[in-house]
Amino acid sequence: MTTIRPTLRCPCDGRHLARGFAYERRPEGEAAFPIAGAYRREYRRCAVCRHWFSHHEMDLAGLYSGAYVDATYGDRMRQTFERIMALPEDRSDNASRVATINDFARRRFGSRGTAPRLLDVGTGLAVFPARMKAAGWVCTALDPDPRAAAHARDVVGITALAGDFRSRAAADLGQFDLVSFNKVLEHVEDPVELLASSHPLLAPGGFVYLELPDAEAAAREGAGREEFFIEHHHVFSMASTALLAARAGFSLLALESLREPSGKFTIRAFLEAAPAKALD
Repeated sequence: MTTIRPTLRCPCDGRHLARGFAYERRPEGEAAFPIAGAYRREYRRCAVCRHWFSHHEMDLAGLYSGAYVDATYGDRMRQTFERIMALPEDRSDNASRVATINDFARRRFGSRGTAPRLLDVGTGLAVFPARMKAAGWVCTALDPDPRAAAHARDVVGITALAGDFRSRAAADLGQFDLVSFNKVLEHVEDPVELLASSHPLLAPGGFVYLELPDAEAAAREGAGREEFFIEHHHVFSMASTALLAARAGFSLLALESLREPSGKFTIRAFLEAAPAKALD
């Protein structure tokens, strides 16, 4: 058997590691991404911060340049968008998400004369900014796949850009009252770096919203859970989410775990930039 090398480290630098789930074949429900060579991967988990992270020797570098959209939506982006948007509120993850964020924003900003601005990073189908637009936000979407950006522009009717978030200078994007990473940071090898890149994009008083897969809740239901599918380099705990925020220079404003209407186990958090003295 090929030795599986660690490709990632957990937020507390890999102390007290144990083997989590191991896979010799694609689990039921996982998208059939084009992968050269043998399908072999495992998760390691840290007993200190309870973070799960992927070990494998497969090359996933091109996953988000096209393979992800191809395997997940194919040519059905608009149909999938319309199906999700049509869900009744009690069955919609997105309706709950938007209600939670708008309630938080009202308490944070109070009444204001201008519409708040949102940057949604890794927008995918853009169902989230579509509802935020309907709630009065001025929305910008950013996605690495040009088809997702075109979908956000043409179907949702918002400003949308294609490219790597880390390569976009703040001067090109502007500043926002909210930068959202909705089920995004688990897809990158260095979530601390990506999250930290959002600092220059926050307007005074602005905040960050995170949604992440919850490893501890999902693990109780076994290795077949979608939270542990191949595209997730990281699967978080409440503790590792707090570590992620601190390492990226943010303070936690709110943190909770929940099971969404879709059945996903999710951690969500609101963050603000940490005071300068806390970063020394």
